[in-house]
Amino acid sequence: MSLRLGDIAPNFKAKTTAGDIDFYDYLGNSWGVLFSHPADFTPVCTTELGKTAFLNNEFAKRNVKVLAVSVDPLDKHIGWVKDINETQNVEVNFPIIADEDRTVANLYGMIHPNASETFTVRSLFVIGPDKKVKLTITYPASTGRNFYEVLRVIDSLQLTANFSVSTPADWKPTEDVIIAPSISNEDAAIKFPKGVKIVKPYLRYTPQPNL
Repeated sequence: MSLRLGDIAPNFKAKTTAGDIDFYDYLGNSWGVLFSHPADFTPVCTTELGKTAFLNNEFAKRNVKVLAVSVDPLDKHIGWVKDINETQNVEVNFPIIADEDRTVANLYGMIHPNASETFTVRSLFVIGPDKKVKLTITYPASTGRNFYEVLRVIDSLQLTANFSVSTPADWKPTEDVIIAPSISNEDAAIKFPKGVKIVKPYLRYTPQPNL
């Protein structure tokens, strides 16, 4: 199955290091990040889960709940968490799904047969409170993800969901944003009282409106 932007994220029930969960119930009205790992007790995955735990407060500030997925069994997950905590100087405080039968991996298309027929690649999905897929990122097993980029994209997604703006290349929070082309200059002046900078008729900037 290949999930595309705007698709409804499939619900599932799973055993995790935090107990049995129903995915939709776990998310509630929060945003979600669901991300897969090729295997437990592997070096890149260990650093990734450590970084996610380190950034726990950043995800919480954005009303984001995180879940990791691996096709290894629950007892291995529990042992692996101890290693992550020790080597990364963190406390893993989010669920890791034990997906031995690959139910979640198949629902979300996390196994790419030309890369591996058995292990998941590094898939990451950002899911909105409406349970729709807002972002997908896929890395190969050999490359660790940039979780500061994940936070940056979530900032953009949450901002653009509430205002008629988009974010330019390399945008970071507090920087100017782009006004939607569908808004006239007259309406833009009213809608964005902090100011409108017109570079071209189709390229207009305004300060970030939610600050």
